Amino acid sequence: MSIKKAYFAAGCFWGVEYHFERTEGVISAVSGYMGGHIENPNYQMVCSGLTGHLEVVEITYDETIVSYENLTKLFFEIHDFTQTNGQGPDIGTQYLSAIFYVDEKQHKVCEKLICELENKGYKIATSLRPLVTFYEAESYHQDYYERHQKMPYCHSYKKIF
Repeated sequence: MSIKKAYFAAGCFWGVEYHFERTEGVISAVSGYMGGHIENPNYQMVCSGLTGHLEVVEITYDETIVSYENLTKLFFEIHDFTQTNGQGPDIGTQYLSAIFYVDEKQHKVCEKLICELENKGYKIATSLRPLVTFYEAESYHQDYYERHQKMPYCHSYKKIF
């Protein structure tokens, strides 16, 4: 077992969490916030758009079962990485597409996949950002779709790679 972390922002964290939790090798997917300039933000603060945070999902995974590259491919395949102002009907800076990479190895994987997507004709809105502090979201955001027995409205799987 080789436990690693990955951090993906792809719009509303509920749908992102939903898809990653169903991936073999993923141990946990936790909704939270990253990238802002205020410590310990809450949902209301992040929704204001004034803190600079994005809704992010922290993925804990077993690298012997699933690779970072495959997780990153899934990230691109479950949201519109070309949308610049949010995700679907969710508009605002907190819903931007971004990857917070843990190390240079992850950064290179992201750059490689973005290059592949650009070669396929896509204009990429996803930003690559170095790791910063992850703040776990409130408990009522965790496992949202599982608890409410609903399906994501902003995220659906579309094979690209």
